[in-house]
Amino acid sequence: MADQSSQLVQKLWNYCNILRDDGLSYGDYVEQLTFLLFLKMADEQSKPPFNKRSPIPKGFDWASLLAKDGDELEIHYRHLLETLGKEKGMLGVIFRKAQNKIQDPAKLRRLIVDLIDKEQWTSLSADVKGDAYEGLLEKNAADVKGGAGQYFTPRPLIAAIVDVMRPEPKMTICDPACGTGGFLLAAYNYLSDPKHYQLDREQKKRLATDTLYGVELVDGVARLCCMNMLLHGISGESGSGVPPLGSDEERRRDASATIEVPIETRDALGSHGGKYYEMVMTNPPFGKKSSVTIVNEEGRAEKESLTIHRDDFWASTSNKQLNFLQHVFTILKQHGKAAIVVPDNVLFEGGAGETVRRELLKQADVHTLLRLPTGIFYAQGVKANVLFFERNPAQEKPWTEKLWIYDLRTNKHFTLKENQLKRADLDDFVACYHTENRHQRAESERFKGFTYDDLVKRDKVNLDIFWLKDESLEDSANLPAPEIIAAEIMEDLQAALEQFSEIAGDLVGEETAIK
Repeated sequence: MADQSSQLVQKLWNYCNILRDDGLSYGDYVEQLTFLLFLKMADEQSKPPFNKRSPIPKGFDWASLLAKDGDELEIHYRHLLETLGKEKGMLGVIFRKAQNKIQDPAKLRRLIVDLIDKEQWTSLSADVKGDAYEGLLEKNAADVKGGAGQYFTPRPLIAAIVDVMRPEPKMTICDPACGTGGFLLAAYNYLSDPKHYQLDREQKKRLATDTLYGVELVDGVARLCCMNMLLHGISGESGSGVPPLGSDEERRRDASATIEVPIETRDALGSHGGKYYEMVMTNPPFGKKSSVTIVNEEGRAEKESLTIHRDDFWASTSNKQLNFLQHVFTILKQHGKAAIVVPDNVLFEGGAGETVRRELLKQADVHTLLRLPTGIFYAQGVKANVLFFERNPAQEKPWTEKLWIYDLRTNKHFTLKENQLKRADLDDFVACYHTENRHQRAESERFKGFTYDDLVKRDKVNLDIFWLKDESLEDSANLPAPEIIAAEIMEDLQAALEQFSEIAGDLVGEETAIK
């Protein structure tokens, strides 16, 4: 199965290299594949033995693309994308603001006829299709120029987080910054694995239609997430598959209405959203400040910090990471569980950061912190952690009794190529987490517990705690390989440059305000 997936990825990727000669980026290519794969699969589903209703308007379907060539094909494809982008439901999410980036009609025709039409995508298993698409997304994330790495969380890390969170049937699970859908897919796979649960028909239906929810700000990323879920077999489509009576338009509208869209395209921080969930797992986008670009009276574009003001937040700040942490707390149901990836600054920053940490420790049971190693994210300059907590009913006594910290960073060296993070690298953390009963945990070299009283006595309630000695600082014989050292230096420099850039931006903003 893995071979079949990798062969499919290679086949699709080889064609991307041809299109790159025309200036098409990896991201553009994956996006065009998404449009065409959706149309092809809808076409396959409408034929025997499936006979499902197609949500695609007649004349803008796969058959209409196959029937055209040359400039006529290019014009029709552009018109097709524009038309489908105005539709509601899943079609709207997939095709919103869609544009044709393949300017050469001959290459577009070859992609449609020779590459996509020759495969029977519906007959491929969900694992093959899904793994192939995941492979494309990962290649896209690894493209330094494309900058899509911030939307792709390392899959071994996601797998370990889901293993300790242990989602259960009937739970509602949300990722308010879902990117390409890594957490949602991992939760789906965990719940549908017979080793974990034997789901009956009603539970399987609920898993597909009323369990997983995601929010994504960027249209292009939201469509990748939807397609990723569809290709993995997660479809909210209900109904018997028997075409209803009525005109083609009535059948199409009926088909479109049966497709549940688990992904909302909006700014999750803009409002609460009105829904509460039993579980939230998320890795909000990297980048510290929220900002908006404005044009001043002289016609120059300026960036202005965007402070989020919400009545349900503890502190108003322009720090996106702190805002996402507060947002996650607000959308949890009572006794709901959360796992959120946060950068180091969330653990030690003063001002709003201190306020948020104090309130979180009081109002939630903040029980685990995983210090992540460097070199595992596609976005450079990231030092991150995973914070695990549970929201409980209000009480006067602080909910947090002890915060357990697992240090997977000190004396650990990973890179994206030579020494990638593997799921096995997180086995010890999963064992120490002791999901069966986390109140029976035991300390180890890398796993230590700190009481609430110890934490609040620290300056600014600083949670950036470490105790292991860095061996490379004490013994030159223990230095990691040169390429790993170089990668870590690059990450540190990148992080420093980003901080200087933010400081410079803030100073320019203050100077402009004074004038």
